[in-house]
Amino acid sequence: MNTLTLMVWSMALGAIAAVALARTGDLVARPCTAGLRAVGFHASVFLLVLVLGGVLRQAAHPGPERLQLLQVLAGPLCVALANFWIHDWLGAGQRDRLMACALRLSAFALPVLALAILRLPSQQQLPAAAALSLAGCALTCWLTFRAWIFGDRLALPMGAGCLLTLPAMAGLYALAMHLVHWSAPEQAGVALCATLGNALTGRMLWERERHLWRTRETGSVPARDPVTRLHSAAALVQRLVASRRRRRKTRREGALVAVTVFDADRIAAQVGAVGLNEVWMTLAARIQRQVGVVNPVGRYWDRCFVGLVETIPAPGWLRGFGLRLALRLRRPIEVTGRDGEPVRVQVDLGVGVLHLGAFHPEVEDVLDEAQRLAEAARAMRSRAATADPVSGRPVPVEAVCRPRRLAE
Repeated sequence: MNTLTLMVWSMALGAIAAVALARTGDLVARPCTAGLRAVGFHASVFLLVLVLGGVLRQAAHPGPERLQLLQVLAGPLCVALANFWIHDWLGAGQRDRLMACALRLSAFALPVLALAILRLPSQQQLPAAAALSLAGCALTCWLTFRAWIFGDRLALPMGAGCLLTLPAMAGLYALAMHLVHWSAPEQAGVALCATLGNALTGRMLWERERHLWRTRETGSVPARDPVTRLHSAAALVQRLVASRRRRRKTRREGALVAVTVFDADRIAAQVGAVGLNEVWMTLAARIQRQVGVVNPVGRYWDRCFVGLVETIPAPGWLRGFGLRLALRLRRPIEVTGRDGEPVRVQVDLGVGVLHLGAFHPEVEDVLDEAQRLAEAARAMRSRAATADPVSGRPVPVEAVCRPRRLAE
């Protein structure tokens, strides 16, 4: 490594470290699990480039055996960590069983396989580690673009960031194996892919974290409703129409959720308009957290919220989801009363959970059906209703979607 290539890789490490430090500062200001995972990811990318790019060899002069051990483990461990956090970032457990299983399996399998590689002959270890790392990166790219097909708009730029990781990973391992003599411009291209991939991925991590933080703090999500900041009715219908088109192509099943509040007038008389608005914001935040930040939630009209779960793992999943949602929404809400003192409010509501097949009626029809189920849920003990698959009549959600169907 000459002075020019050392400068190239040092600049790349500086850019990666700058992103990591910025996220560390954000983590200190707003501690959360998502922020901790992001800092861990950027740190792993920094170590990956440090070990494979050649800077560590120049700076610390580790022994050949120790350096090769680090090079073999660096790629698979970095990809495993990325797949671990991207599972939650994509909401894989709420979106697609294949996506969830593949990401979890790879996150656990890659480190184990990396350790197994160490038992190979010395000259075969780096090629095997490179192949394993590239396979893990390719899997991540495919699943991220799959999430974009399912309607996650942030998944497309995240997929682009993952795609940049492929030439970066291939180039780094080629450098470590000394396959060819790399010129300074060629090494600069590999370093640029690593830097841009890290920056773009970090940006998408931050965007999702900001979305989650705003939902947790204020109940707001990108939208136009003046109180809850949820999607307006028109914007929500547009999202549902687009989702219906995607579902016809992907042949995936989903769910539509309607939450109707029945005693808004009583709450307004008890705590006033300000307190009622706090109730709406709290309900909006609770619904968004249960539906998942990757799925749209809107205020269809003043006393009705609607949420779309783009894809579900199985129809039986709706049972637990509907019961959890009704339970969370029925918890008392503390708001500011007319005299400025905190007041606990119990909301009278119903939850309608409608199963959406790959081919379902028009959006207006399913919206009406979900609201009908929410109205009927008021008379049910769980306050969660769904449609009987045979008769179509509203029934308690726990009476139709049995847990055993999850395995079907």
